[in-house]
Amino acid sequence: MMRKTILVLIGAAAGAALTLVAVQPRIMFAGMSAKAAASSDTYRNLNLFGDVFERVRSDYVEKPDDAKLVETAINGMLAGLDPHSSYMDGKSFRDMQIQTRGEFGGLGIEVTMEDGLVKVVSPIDETPAAKAGILANDIITHLDDDAVQGLTLNQAVEKMRGPVNTKIKLRVMRKGQDKPIEISITRDIIRVRAVRSNVQGDDVAYIKLTQFNEQTTDGLKKAIADLTAQIPADKLKGYIIDMRNNPGGLLDQAISVSDAFLERGEIVSTRGRNVEETQRFNARAGDLTKGKPIIVLVNGGSASASEIVAGALQDHKRATVLGTRSFGKGSVQTIIPLGAGNGALRLTTARYFTPSGKSIQAKGISPDIEVLQDVPDDLKARSDTKGESSLRGHLKADGDEQTGSQSYIPPDPKDDKALKMAADLLRGTVTNSAFPPSGKRAEAPKQ
Repeated sequence: MMRKTILVLIGAAAGAALTLVAVQPRIMFAGMSAKAAASSDTYRNLNLFGDVFERVRSDYVEKPDDAKLVETAINGMLAGLDPHSSYMDGKSFRDMQIQTRGEFGGLGIEVTMEDGLVKVVSPIDETPAAKAGILANDIITHLDDDAVQGLTLNQAVEKMRGPVNTKIKLRVMRKGQDKPIEISITRDIIRVRAVRSNVQGDDVAYIKLTQFNEQTTDGLKKAIADLTAQIPADKLKGYIIDMRNNPGGLLDQAISVSDAFLERGEIVSTRGRNVEETQRFNARAGDLTKGKPIIVLVNGGSASASEIVAGALQDHKRATVLGTRSFGKGSVQTIIPLGAGNGALRLTTARYFTPSGKSIQAKGISPDIEVLQDVPDDLKARSDTKGESSLRGHLKADGDEQTGSQSYIPPDPKDDKALKMAADLLRGTVTNSAFPPSGKRAEAPKQ
């Protein structure tokens, strides 16, 4: 059986696909069962592919590149499965591994593909893209006057990467704008600060998780230690954990972040077609916040790993979730290395479930307390994120799907209704039946 270590990657795709990394390459066809090997339909279709491949090689008007033909065929096959399965060539695979460390070269945007164009999920704070004015839901149509249409997501991302201090021009379509906008951005080293923290007033600890990279859990532990040093224990009202517009990240970090607030119980489970894809992850004793009240902030841009944390704390009645419904990215991708220099395959292999056994795929996490933000008139057209259910070819939900949720966060914290509500709840100046959470802890159904 193939051994795996678990990793959720902040790739270019929205929701930072929940990902398992295969330690050993998966051998295609070798070791197939007798039943599979005897499948005449399978081999007939493979022969058809071989015939087409040879015909193109021999008769196309210009001599094609064989490697390019194969890569294009692979991309087409995977694109027909779902929005999160893809092929990475050797360089893209190496870039992905570097990116999970929280430092990489580029513009500083999370993107996905929509109708053949690149759509901005969110700019990363304090990066060239954010400073240049790139906004969530912007549609990138051209890169240095070259059309994006016809490129794969990986190819488009590769074009946006480049040496530090070099420029790239993006042509952007934005809701509410009649004409395309041209934005010039200078590439830089992107150092993602996964955790930021401060004291709200003098009695509320605020921690913002921007994504889940290799630095997140250590950053969270340091933030908690710093905040508890600043606020006396008898004065500390509780914690606000802000994961709004957090597109996800490493699964082991999502598990360890959840574990930081839980004493026991299941954090998340994965279930797939194969037995080895079914796993459960449980908390170990030790709540770093020592039982202090917690409010988790989410919105339409909170996806994947951030939904795991919100779902775990919500199901265990450890935190009240406040804001708007999350993105709804509830599938797991396995990264399968394809041998030296051949890159890797990102393949959807499982769904993940919250401790109570709920799948959030194409649904999202529903907040215990919904708080809608006031949005300026000129921004209303792009204040919502469509979510997983709007992506072409997405895995279907178990039951009714949910589409769209507000993702706007005002730049001035004084205008942030969700943040103010959370602080007021912790201080007791306003009340709500959902805070503090009460009732029996959720238990997953027996399998």
